[in-house]
Amino acid sequence: MASTSQRHDGRDGLSSALDTDIRVITRARDTSGIPPAQDAFDSAGALLTTIRDPMFNKQEYVDLGRLCAGVCRALDRGSKGRRLDEVSPLALEAIGELTTTVATIQREIVKLGKRNAASQVLHAQSDKDNIAAWSRDLNRILHIFNTELSIMLVADGHRNTSTGQGGAIEQHPTTQASVSLGESPPPPPRACFGRDKLIEEIVGLAENLEPVALIGAGGIGKTSIALAVLHHDRVKDRFGDNRRFLRCDRFPPSYLHFLARISQVIGAGVANPEDLTPLRPFLSSREMILFLDNAESILDPQGADSQKIKAAVEELSRFENICLGITSRITTVPPHCNRPVVPTLSAESACDLFYAIYTNGGRSDVISDLLRQLDFHALSITLLATTAAQNMWDYDRLAKEWDARRVQVLQTPDKDSLATTIELSLGSPTFRQLVPPSEPHRPVPRSKFHRLAASPAFSKFIPSRILRKLGPSPIPREISPSARELLKVVAFFPQGIDEKNLDWLFPTTPDRKEIFDKFCVLSLTHRNNGFITMLAPIRDYLCPLDPESSPLLCATKDRYFTRLSAYLYPDKPGFREAEWIKSEDVNVEHLLDVFISINPGAWDVWDACEHFMNHLYWHKPRHTLLGPKIEGLPDGHQSKAKCLFGLSKLFGSLGNRAEEKRLLVHTLTLEREKGDDVWVARTLRFLCDVNRLLGLYKEGIQQAEEALEIYKRRRDTINQAQCLNQLASLLLGDKQLDAAETAASHAIDLIPEKGQESLLCKSHQVLGSIYRDRGEKEKALDHFETALRIASRFNWQNPLFWIHYHMAALFSSEGEFGNANTHIQQAKSHTVDNAYLLGRAMELQARLWFQQRKLEEAKSEGLAALEIFERFGAAKDVGDCRKLLQVIEQAIESQCISGKSDSSAPGAPSGVNFLTKESRIRTDTPSITPAHRSISYHFTVFIAGMYHL
Repeated sequence: MASTSQRHDGRDGLSSALDTDIRVITRARDTSGIPPAQDAFDSAGALLTTIRDPMFNKQEYVDLGRLCAGVCRALDRGSKGRRLDEVSPLALEAIGELTTTVATIQREIVKLGKRNAASQVLHAQSDKDNIAAWSRDLNRILHIFNTELSIMLVADGHRNTSTGQGGAIEQHPTTQASVSLGESPPPPPRACFGRDKLIEEIVGLAENLEPVALIGAGGIGKTSIALAVLHHDRVKDRFGDNRRFLRCDRFPPSYLHFLARISQVIGAGVANPEDLTPLRPFLSSREMILFLDNAESILDPQGADSQKIKAAVEELSRFENICLGITSRITTVPPHCNRPVVPTLSAESACDLFYAIYTNGGRSDVISDLLRQLDFHALSITLLATTAAQNMWDYDRLAKEWDARRVQVLQTPDKDSLATTIELSLGSPTFRQLVPPSEPHRPVPRSKFHRLAASPAFSKFIPSRILRKLGPSPIPREISPSARELLKVVAFFPQGIDEKNLDWLFPTTPDRKEIFDKFCVLSLTHRNNGFITMLAPIRDYLCPLDPESSPLLCATKDRYFTRLSAYLYPDKPGFREAEWIKSEDVNVEHLLDVFISINPGAWDVWDACEHFMNHLYWHKPRHTLLGPKIEGLPDGHQSKAKCLFGLSKLFGSLGNRAEEKRLLVHTLTLEREKGDDVWVARTLRFLCDVNRLLGLYKEGIQQAEEALEIYKRRRDTINQAQCLNQLASLLLGDKQLDAAETAASHAIDLIPEKGQESLLCKSHQVLGSIYRDRGEKEKALDHFETALRIASRFNWQNPLFWIHYHMAALFSSEGEFGNANTHIQQAKSHTVDNAYLLGRAMELQARLWFQQRKLEEAKSEGLAALEIFERFGAAKDVGDCRKLLQVIEQAIESQCISGKSDSSAPGAPSGVNFLTKESRIRTDTPSITPAHRSISYHFTVFIAGMYHL
């Protein structure tokens, strides 16, 4: 920690700098002969004196004061030695604005000093935002003075020339040349990677004199593309020296300044035109290409002179001899402009750009991954490469710095940064007028217990279901969040915000749809598959470092948690509505991951985590990064058992039976310790299903019978029926067909006619499998078709898959391959959200192709299934699929040995009926060899019993 003397020395250094600035301003005030300028110097002196007070003697305030002093120096240079009538009207207007702006800043800073310490801490971020806004205002006025100074110097040069005096013209040859000859464009970019096709498109438009607008987020590469076009050989041939480039962010966004700069850049020689009239003869006299770069600064609809400037730009776009080009972050450009898409870079071009700057090593996957995290955003890649090169970091160091500091790394030693680019968009008039920031405050709790619940120290001991009932919302209805707060929420979520959800996510924000439209107009966000999202670098910059510090984000979290809490079961209301998780699963997972990391013991977050597992299980089975955090919970945590249970179901839905069983055994131990019979029985039911799929029928039967006894004691007939269905499936696998039939029939007797259709569907599916194994085809079909009618009525994807799967197996066992193929295709159509089930269908299809002697098709389908099983870690399915492929390979080799290359040739293995005894294998093919018979026999033994699911 710095010593007191060190801190004192630092403060004295800042004060000394301010003292110097105050003396300069005082001297400028005493020598100025222009009364409005004297008033401006007085205001600036008062501001710097206030900032010099120890209360404000901090770096950010001192930087503001130094900027104000810099503006005053520019004013001094422009007004020194001049009379009031020699100062342009625009300069006088700017001097008045400077006086008003500085006086306002001084008053606001004095108010800040009157707040108590707690209030200062609470408003620390808003103070920084205010200082940033004041700095932007002063910078804008500084641009005005610098531009007016240039214009006055040019005018001086003209006067000196007409009176035979040199001086100013000789001192400013560049300025004189710009007035007489126009300004040449800046040099082209050193390289413009991955833009060749786009540049060719724009060059073609330029040759046809068609207006073109390049629109996109800051730093995406619009300016580089425009300069590459201006220096393209075909454009040089067509327009010669009449290639012009105007940076619109280098002068104040006023109509007169715009016209003055147009006149200078094109070389019209008209000083201070009041409209386009005096410029039209020059503009219409030659073919010209003119790019207005960073045109958002003059075309912003909320700008003071935006309508006049917009009309002038539209007129420029209509000149038949002029190709007008525009680069802009906002979409408000002349309506007839061509708007080619300016995408982010391709992965290859992004790498080319990085390695063109950073040349200290070969190509690396580390860099490819970093560039992917930057969404291949050109400016961010340039800044990253420059920072790495200038600091001489190797790839590992760069990756560590990125992981630790993210967007802070995107700042070069010469202070170029991504933050500057983004803040330009946030400082636009359109953005600043969207939603004014509100004073943060919390509603007053209604009682002593409410006040206790609102306290961070005690709220963690109150169950989340009670907290939800207690809450007032963190954002009261009469308070609207600022536009920046809305952007922070968009930035927090990896997918952005689903546009359909704006009403329930932001109910306190009026005109929310229009606001988000404006975000897209400003290129701060863009639309992607129904979501409003951001480029990754913008997201990193705007995302709140402390999510709990954002009341709007906390309110959004609570709304998601409420939405997740709906009970899910196919027969119950709200099941179909919960399919929203299919599109927002990544957002919800990230939300949970972040808030678990912030407060690992928060009950409401773990409740939501349990619900999230359930949503994924029913609607989008997949692996989740929350698994390690769930297992890392202490066994005594009240949510661990339920979260483990949900996680086990997810592993089961993906075919990883070993992990499913491990997690269920752990869950069962925890539930037995708590003595919760209901959850013990529920865990036993799922555990017995896993053992069935693992072929451990005896163990599974014991668990099903234990669960059944619990439900009998509780007189829970619905769960008894579920248990009986599971017991019947286990008995079927154990070849106890009579006992299985009795259990499944008893389950049907316990199920009511209405309200439990999914359970009834399962009973008929089990009975169909029992009769299939008995060889009673008609009874099996009858039950399968009954189950199919029920599942089809409710469009239950998972049951529909398994019913068609088992019917395909039934027809296959009867040699009816046409019907079998039809049902396996039907099964595939119900695997849209479950890749594991698709793998199961592919594996069965491979068997069917094998039976029909289509060996190459069987191999292809089997390999696709194997890839899916390996991806999900479904060990048993991987083993079974490899055995299947081994048999297919042996058949292909035998076919080659016998000289028969056609899979349908007589030498191919004959039709193998998977579910029948060896005696039912077709043996009427004359050319069957002993090798074929051996393969068919072993294959039949291998698949026997694999359909008892």
